[in-house]
Amino acid sequence: MEHTIGFPNLGLEFTLSRVACTVLGKDIYWYGIIICAGFILAALYVNSRTKDFGITSDNLTDCLIICVPLGIICARIYYVVFEWGYYAQHPGEIIAIWKGGIAIYGGIIGTLIGLFVYSRVKKLSLASLCDLAAFGLLIGQCIGRWGNFVNGEAHGGPTTLPWGMTIDGQSMVHPTFLYESLWNLAGFVLLHFYSKKRRFKGEIALLYAAWYGAGRAWIEGLRTDSLYIGSVRVSQLLAIISCIAAIAVLARQYHRIKVAKAFYVPETDENKGE
Repeated sequence: MEHTIGFPNLGLEFTLSRVACTVLGKDIYWYGIIICAGFILAALYVNSRTKDFGITSDNLTDCLIICVPLGIICARIYYVVFEWGYYAQHPGEIIAIWKGGIAIYGGIIGTLIGLFVYSRVKKLSLASLCDLAAFGLLIGQCIGRWGNFVNGEAHGGPTTLPWGMTIDGQSMVHPTFLYESLWNLAGFVLLHFYSKKRRFKGEIALLYAAWYGAGRAWIEGLRTDSLYIGSVRVSQLLAIISCIAAIAVLARQYHRIKVAKAFYVPETDENKGE
């Protein structure tokens, strides 16, 4: 369960165990603890911003109850579908999520489904719900990637860069878990401050899709554990599509706002009531 992760050029080395502790004979893994920590911090932050987006804390609680399990289920389904060659031979492991195997894009899809259904039932703005969810996703992804660090997984191919990482004394590889964590942290900070000037509902969600998609498209190309359709990296393809689509919608919305401002005539005593 133990392995050694080092950054030779930085003089850093860590001997890590995947198991944090054992409770009643059951191993408690660091990965799960880190994911839970990310979820808690994301929920606390999003709860502090609900009023800014016209949502109540009760609405948020309802969304979490719906979206968290649905996101986990879809994250697992996504992974199993693209690793079907293995799971077709081992059907008993399809639900064995504790052995690993989830994909963030599946989780995002599940979250969107949950938000869509909830927004229709409660007559709430789906765009505003997605704006809030974007912050939660960035925080969760930023922190959650450190679970990959503890497990010694989700790394890239060989590199000679100064921050190259070694696992159990092997050749240096790209620490792609770190790249994505820092990319998400930067995205969160930027969107946190920008959100005070949100120009339309759904803008934060679109900016998240563009930001995360751009970063993931680059980072996914470095990884050695990608899910494939033929020779195409599935997550890289989705990242590129979501990034381009988000930028296109943002450009359209910004253009509409610009045109509306150009033709806006302030109300005066002369034109009042016209």
